[in-house]
Amino acid sequence: MRVKRGLAAHKRHKKYLDRAKGFRGGRSLLYRTAREAVERAQAYAFRDRKVRKREFRKLWILRINAGARQHGLSYSRFMNGLKNAGILLDRRVLADMAVNAKEEFARLVETVKAGS
Repeated sequence: MRVKRGLAAHKRHKKYLDRAKGFRGGRSLLYRTAREAVERAQAYAFRDRKVRKREFRKLWILRINAGARQHGLSYSRFMNGLKNAGILLDRRVLADMAVNAKEEFARLVETVKAGS
């Protein structure tokens, strides 16, 4: 008795076509094109999950630098002063403070200035 393999292939193809839903043209309709598009999309997604972390860190540093410079300190001197003062806040929190809690951020800057 022979083995008919249509079901397995159909399932495999369907998996890729389902993932390619919403892609334009043949990329969502044709199996080979859809598979290439999905695999490329997954590769970009994997890479960009790491890139996103870099981008956010850059943004936080920009915001902290802008906030510190408004009070007459550079980013590097501010961060060094925080470290020397034993203030352990990460860049995400500091950036949020620089944008949304300006008074508290100003107090931090004054603390750093007093310490140096």
